Amino acid sequence: MTKQKKVGKILNKFIPQGATIGIIGGGQLGQMMALDAKQTGMKVVILDPTPQCPAAQVADEQIIAPYSDIKAIEELANKADVLTYEFENVDLKAIEDVANRVYVPQGTHLLYITKNRLREKNFLRKAKLKTAPFLPVHDTAGLQTAIKKIGYPAVLKTSEGGYDGHGQEVLYHDTDLTKCADILTSGDCILEGWVPFELECSVMVGRNENGEITVFPVSENIHHNEILHLSIVPARIPPRLQEEAQQMAVKIAEAIDLRGILGVEMFVTANGEIYINELAPRPHNSGHYSIEACNFSQFAIHNRAVCNWPLPKIELLEPVVMVNVLGQHVQKVRAEIKNKPNWHFHDYGKAEVRHNRKMGHVTILTNNIAATLEEIDNTGIWND
Repeated sequence: MTKQKKVGKILNKFIPQGATIGIIGGGQLGQMMALDAKQTGMKVVILDPTPQCPAAQVADEQIIAPYSDIKAIEELANKADVLTYEFENVDLKAIEDVANRVYVPQGTHLLYITKNRLREKNFLRKAKLKTAPFLPVHDTAGLQTAIKKIGYPAVLKTSEGGYDGHGQEVLYHDTDLTKCADILTSGDCILEGWVPFELECSVMVGRNENGEITVFPVSENIHHNEILHLSIVPARIPPRLQEEAQQMAVKIAEAIDLRGILGVEMFVTANGEIYINELAPRPHNSGHYSIEACNFSQFAIHNRAVCNWPLPKIELLEPVVMVNVLGQHVQKVRAEIKNKPNWHFHDYGKAEVRHNRKMGHVTILTNNIAATLEEIDNTGIWND
């Protein structure tokens, strides 16, 4: 592929069928992005340090190298027509350095905002959206000062990194401050006040280069041990709140000039207020239900958006429950396959099974959410 042709594609900002999508990251999100891309007729090249990572198992090619390897990023850029990623912790400078080689529709501003919780919260406040009260924290003295202003309970989080409860500590009393040493030594932090929420929910929203936006239904999310356990769609909240949550997601997408898909995590309080918790500039665990339950999945919308294809209106085909399969659930889930003809079983193909590691998920289309939740409980698989 010549440089002249690639420059033409960049200027046209339309990636045709048969072109190559380069994905930084080879986990399950990259795998599902790649599966949709292959179905659409695209080629896929993955950059990931783990040989035969989940995404590489379904891609055309894998570049095996650390994410910080500049030469590997350049190789990926040279082989791809459009570059995207499946996680936040991408080297911003590396992306900027290859922007003249390959179309990078998401740019670096989206990552710059969302990979840092303090910048993210300030962005949300500027967009006039409700968030928990927050203050920056740099050391023990700063934490004590912030606690005096925000009060208990509160959550101390690293400004960057952290997932599924890692890199954060919930504080209830002064005695809990002794638990914060490791977090404080890891870099700049943020202290957030506790939002007394009734439930957690999320909305996936997609936007392309042309400014077209499409929004998914609201997912109600239930966590166990800080890890998403299951998602219920549509969320069990009044239609007014569902519409408000979707409107917030659209507002954020426009304010951040989104290209691709964005996960917007929210808290809903007992009096019907919605607070924005966090943003995920990529497909999100709570959007996996869309593979079977919507006319287009979150992965299809992400790929269409970064390729600047027109975006459809999302339709929920049937109510749905998605439940995560962690390492401790794998064997029992596999044994259940023979009993559940209507369950959609997903396995990410990870080589190592570990406790609390996301290994797959199950999607169940249903016209009776309560009965389906009872069915899941009755298996005993997730009663840990």
